[in-house]
Amino acid sequence: MARISQRIGSIAESATLAVDAKAKALKAAGRPVIGFGAGEPDFPTPDYIVEAAVAAAKQPKFHRYSPAAGLPELREAIAQKTARDSSYNIEASQVLVTNGGKQAVFNTFATLLDPGDEVLLPTPFWTTYPEAIRLAEGVPVEVFAGPEQGYLVTVDQLEAALTEKTKILLFVSPSNPTGAVYSPEQVAEIGRWAAEKGLWVVTDEIYEHLVYDDASFTSIATAAPELADRVVILNGVAKTYAMTGWRVGWMAGPADVIKAATNLQSHTTSNVANVSQMAALAAVSGSLDAVNEMKVAFDRRRRAMVDALNSIDGIECPTPKGAFYAYADVRGLLGREIAGVTPQTSAELASLILEQAEVAVVPGEAFGPSGFIRLSYALGDEDLHEGMDRLKRFLG
Repeated sequence: MARISQRIGSIAESATLAVDAKAKALKAAGRPVIGFGAGEPDFPTPDYIVEAAVAAAKQPKFHRYSPAAGLPELREAIAQKTARDSSYNIEASQVLVTNGGKQAVFNTFATLLDPGDEVLLPTPFWTTYPEAIRLAEGVPVEVFAGPEQGYLVTVDQLEAALTEKTKILLFVSPSNPTGAVYSPEQVAEIGRWAAEKGLWVVTDEIYEHLVYDDASFTSIATAAPELADRVVILNGVAKTYAMTGWRVGWMAGPADVIKAATNLQSHTTSNVANVSQMAALAAVSGSLDAVNEMKVAFDRRRRAMVDALNSIDGIECPTPKGAFYAYADVRGLLGREIAGVTPQTSAELASLILEQAEVAVVPGEAFGPSGFIRLSYALGDEDLHEGMDRLKRFLG
């Protein structure tokens, strides 16, 4: 008999975390690796959020179990925050607080999918989405949009991928890994199409506050009111408030879906750590001043990274309009000899860059087709410039 179940054994390791772990291991061994792998802001969590956590830790009531769906005051604050930022009105009972955004993703697909149900997955995609779909015994159906169309899928592409088994459209704007942002008109068009087809829409809005230039965040839940009660919003505090380690996310949607997902969570993790929940409460109910300060730095780094990448012969990188990632087309480097090696895939290229230039990037295979690399510009300015200089010297 197999020691590991087929279901779990088939899961691919998180490529972004794997790259980050390897980079940290090399640094621990004394190598000066610059890591562009993990999407993790280099800023500390704002002081007022930390202070709220310290105060909560001193209160015995937070040393105990709390409701599996989340602290009532946090669920209410998330409902108010959703109305503020997404213009989507929900009740506190329509919110489930989860252990980070990843649990929100898993809970949602586990709650909505039956075996064989298909999910339209705009590609490039965040590496966790297809694994969570498969764990729920669903089938991810990739719909690829390349740099020539700004990494934005069209209704025609979605229509071509639609089958009688399609149940969900996953919609992400701003996007990880590409930084692409759909216009309000595009969001509304896709939302109306999904409603006409009777699909559910699962929309990940975790990068909602990180948009640049003329781009604006538009929630598909409000852009297409025709969706009514067939939309689930995923979000969390990790990216916006530099709280990746606090592990607080949430899903918001129809009451019956949230009730079912809460039942699932009650048998898996129960409540999120109360101290983290109180920190999240301070975050979502506070001002966005600290967020806007971080955004200024991200914008500066974004422009510096794109300029540097596009100065390298063989790399083409569209300017991302959101999140904190650049998704570079490196197909012009494949098949070319570099330092005595001729990489044929972006995975081989990323490995070569790490070993010889001591720069960690994530290959396109983690997010869809080969031929691309993702780089996060959420790291410090000094490391970013040093990493870009190494890439230019090594690849140029």
